[in-house]
Amino acid sequence: MFSPGKLAIIGAGSVGSSLAYAALIRNSARDVVIYDINTAKVDAEVLDLAHGTPFIGSSSVTGGSDLDKISGAQAVVITAGAKQEPGQTRLELASVNAGILRSMLPQLVERAPDAVFVLVTNPCDVLTVIADDLVDLPAGRVFSSGTVLDTARLRWLIADAAGVAASSVHAAIIGEHGDSEFPLFSAATIGQTPLDEWVDADDELVFTRERLEQLTSDVVNAAQRIIAGKGATNYAIGLSGARIVEAIFRNERSIMPVSSVLRGYRGIDGVALSVPSIVGSGGVERVLDVPMDEYEQGLLRTSADALRAAVATVRAGI
Repeated sequence: MFSPGKLAIIGAGSVGSSLAYAALIRNSARDVVIYDINTAKVDAEVLDLAHGTPFIGSSSVTGGSDLDKISGAQAVVITAGAKQEPGQTRLELASVNAGILRSMLPQLVERAPDAVFVLVTNPCDVLTVIADDLVDLPAGRVFSSGTVLDTARLRWLIADAAGVAASSVHAAIIGEHGDSEFPLFSAATIGQTPLDEWVDADDELVFTRERLEQLTSDVVNAAQRIIAGKGATNYAIGLSGARIVEAIFRNERSIMPVSSVLRGYRGIDGVALSVPSIVGSGGVERVLDVPMDEYEQGLLRTSADALRAAVATVRAGI
């Protein structure tokens, strides 16, 4: 059953406003509330979106610079923070955005104590650990969008190369939402066919090792390519956020590669990484121990080591 609730979006920038737009046109939430400290900006975004609500059904949009407006939200998506500049890695954003989160998150939890909190602000994996430090919420109630968008990028690229619908591609990017992320090619399929067995109409293997390496590079560098051209990524991450909200409000128990703080996962503890997880009304309800080959397990450990070092640096600075 679809039981849309109240969605609070923190930040009225390009990502927050795109997420609000996506949530409204997809009917992801009954009420969408946008908060931002910039009163003129958030009021303008709300007004622009509200003018379109006669075309979308029963969902409503409100907001402003009064944080009390988010009270009672069942899902809170945090997009506020410094944006990623051309040439800047996600991890370089860590300290400033951790400071913003530190000042904001306790206030959000006070006003929406029963909400599921989803971090979209980068570097989302580092911030997920910081958020876990800051508030005392049940496990899984704070997580980040992780590699949900990266996985969508991979599925789109594979589908384009194979000439099939993206919905027929079953593949995932896991690890850091950033430079050390990687695809689980060993378990990827198109329909029921393993990726490494997919052939074209001439019976030629499509996904050679060189092709797979290029796909990985294209996914890892996708955000930088978009940022270089238009300054920010917003539409696809907005849709990704709306899709996660739907899984929460519908209690879908959908499997998504979101990022939560791992506890004893393949020897990884206290680090937030994206791995396939069951997402429902309680947030991350279960982290799945999915099949990986030895090479992929090594990549996961490398990703965890990179993020562990980043978290230690950020903790020392806040």
